[in-house]
Amino acid sequence: MVVDVGLLGTGSGPGFDWLADTFEATELKVLVTVVAAGLLLAVLLSYRRLQQWVCERSRPLYGDIASTVVLTATCVFSLAVVLGVWGQTSEVHRLYSELDSGGEVVAQLIVSFILLVSTFIVVRFLRRVLEEVLDSASAVTDHQREITRRLTQVIVWSIALIVILGVWVDDLGSLLVGAGFLGIVVGMAAKQTLGTVLAGFVLMFARPFEIGDWIEVENEEGIVTDISIVNTRIRSFDGEYIMIPNDVISAGTVTNRSRRGRLRIEVEVGVDYETDIERATELAESTVDELELTLSAPGPQVVTKRFGDSSIVLGVRFWIDKPSARRRWQAQTAAINAIKQAFDDEDIGIPYPQRELSSREQTAVRIGDGDNTSKTTDTASREYQMTSPEEQ
Repeated sequence: MVVDVGLLGTGSGPGFDWLADTFEATELKVLVTVVAAGLLLAVLLSYRRLQQWVCERSRPLYGDIASTVVLTATCVFSLAVVLGVWGQTSEVHRLYSELDSGGEVVAQLIVSFILLVSTFIVVRFLRRVLEEVLDSASAVTDHQREITRRLTQVIVWSIALIVILGVWVDDLGSLLVGAGFLGIVVGMAAKQTLGTVLAGFVLMFARPFEIGDWIEVENEEGIVTDISIVNTRIRSFDGEYIMIPNDVISAGTVTNRSRRGRLRIEVEVGVDYETDIERATELAESTVDELELTLSAPGPQVVTKRFGDSSIVLGVRFWIDKPSARRRWQAQTAAINAIKQAFDDEDIGIPYPQRELSSREQTAVRIGDGDNTSKTTDTASREYQMTSPEEQ
């Protein structure tokens, strides 16, 4: 608008007020206004095509400059036409002439406008540079690219804002000091929020997990659906969406089950104490190895884990790829069914929990108080078992 005043308004008379004499009818003035607005709208909708056309034939920076110049010139021209057709250019020029420091204000406006346009071009140029650099790095995720681009934009626009404020404000140092004290007050008031935001940046660049990973944190388990600077959202296997603050995640233990693209599953099975352990181990290992979801490398493994109350417990371990909750339960169910069938075919018992009561032989047990009769444990046990529940 300031440039418009400088170009269209002179000391002898405004430049576009002749449009008001040319189009005297109100209908014609409205028509010219609509045409000017349509021209501006058409440029707004097509300037990106112009930018792409220039980028294909030269450097991307030239495309940004050309599209910005065309857009700015169209805005100035459309505004000038609208003011001229309604005869308002002279009024704007009069208001400009009444300003005591009009020249200084205009200069500041022009410098601010140039800084804004330059910042816009620099931001677009840096975005293109970051895209070319980060796209070639396979270790950088799409989420990290987006965060880097946003941070770059915030930094560049913050610097531009400070420079523009320096153009308008003489004592910029005092203003920055006041803003610094205000920032300290806000930071103390929002200490928890700032801690969560900082934890969010740490998670984004430390990459303990990514979107789509299967994680377990704070007794919550599910698939990561979104990572923001404030919280992380996961979808549980029950279909629920859970939002966990990033500071809770950074302070807790995170288990990433899909980090390496595979998952180990363990099924415990107990065999009778009289069973040949080596034979049962080989049978369980070969049975699991034949399952469709089982990976061949690393192969299945069976280990003897412990002496159980009624059985010797074997741990059957095998791996699956593309880990997910559904594939884990499918593989675990298939393994249990196949091991049960294989053990039944080989007459290998899987005992259920049981208790056996016994006592030492020839141990005297006193029965009753009146006759002072002593009997051996075997005899006493038989008599105890022969009595009815009511007599016991």
